[in-house]
Amino acid sequence: RQFPGCGNIVTFSQFLFIAVEGFIFEANFGRKRPAIPIRNYFIMVAMFFTVSVVNNYALNLNIAMPLHMIFRSGSLIASMALGIIILKKRYSVSKYTSITLVSLGIFTCTFMSAKQVASDSSLNQEDGPQVFLWWLLGIAALTFALLMSARMGIFQETLYQRFGKHSKEALFYNHALPLPGFLLLAPNIYHHAVLFNQSEPFQVPVIGLTLPIMWFYLLMNVITQY
Repeated sequence: RQFPGCGNIVTFSQFLFIAVEGFIFEANFGRKRPAIPIRNYFIMVAMFFTVSVVNNYALNLNIAMPLHMIFRSGSLIASMALGIIILKKRYSVSKYTSITLVSLGIFTCTFMSAKQVASDSSLNQEDGPQVFLWWLLGIAALTFALLMSARMGIFQETLYQRFGKHSKEALFYNHALPLPGFLLLAPNIYHHAVLFNQSEPFQVPVIGLTLPIMWFYLLMNVITQY
């Protein structure tokens, strides 16, 4: 990435875009009452905000993007594990086999990433141990976010059982309610906005609009993530 540490501005942009879209089309400019009591959304929002920030911040802890993406694909593993522990669920042998294979793949990628970090650390004797410790912290952050995301899914499932499924409403409140929390990250967000403004100009195809290329990348990220 051209600007390491820009995870906060990426997260904020994603939240803001979905919140504005939901406020217009789902909440009808605030005139529509939520089907699920708002207090339940505050609990879900605390989980969702934490997962999003931790996942993006993990990129600052020597976690490579491919490992980050592969690790997040392990959400099914975490969901099944917590489903067994909390909901006392039981699954078929084929599902256990599938989860075992996915777990093996994630373990292999993590192991290879650890070898790469260790190799890079050996080239730099002074900062080597510190680099590896930051990587371990990044793995811990990804694991925490994975489990928290699975717990949020279980909580959301119980809400849908009680009040009915309102996925668009949940999407809106999960992104709108945490927006004030980004005030805590305002200095970092502003800093990267300034850096984005200083990136090289880029002319958008078809429409011919010229803007800093990092803002174009951010716009594409927000649209594709939505």
